[in-house]
Amino acid sequence: MEHTVAYLSQQWRDEAEKRLKAEISPEKMKHLTSSVAYVYVDCPDGRDKYLFFKTENGTFAQILVGEGEPPDSEFRVTGPYDLFAGLTQGKIKSQRALMSGKLKLRGNMVKALKLASLADRINKVLEKIPARY
Repeated sequence: MEHTVAYLSQQWRDEAEKRLKAEISPEKMKHLTSSVAYVYVDCPDGRDKYLFFKTENGTFAQILVGEGEPPDSEFRVTGPYDLFAGLTQGKIKSQRALMSGKLKLRGNMVKALKLASLADRINKVLEKIPARY
C-alpha cells in the first residue's frame, strides 16, 4: 500500500516541491515570474490555511504551506478547502473554478485567466501525490 501524506502538511509541501521542480521546466511555465497565495477557508480542522507559490523566470523559487496570513503575492485566491482540494485532485479546472464565483481573486483577472492553464499544469503534478484530504 502506498504511503499517503496529509494534504497541505509539510511532508506534502516537500513532495510537491520535489515533483514540481522535476516535472515542470521553465519553458513549460513560460518563464513566468509571479506569485500566488491560495487561501483555504473552512478547512477540516477549523483553521484557515494557505498554499503559496513564487516563480522566478519559470522556476519554482518558493513553495510554502501554513496557517493564518500568507506572504504578500501578485495574486491571492480565497475559497473553500473542498474546492481547492478538488482542483488539486484534478476534479475541476482552474478557469472554471475562477469563473464560478466560488473563488475570490485579488489581482489582475485577465492575467489570472491567461495563467489558468499553468495552474492546471501544476495541479496535474500535485494530483499524483498520494494524499489524505
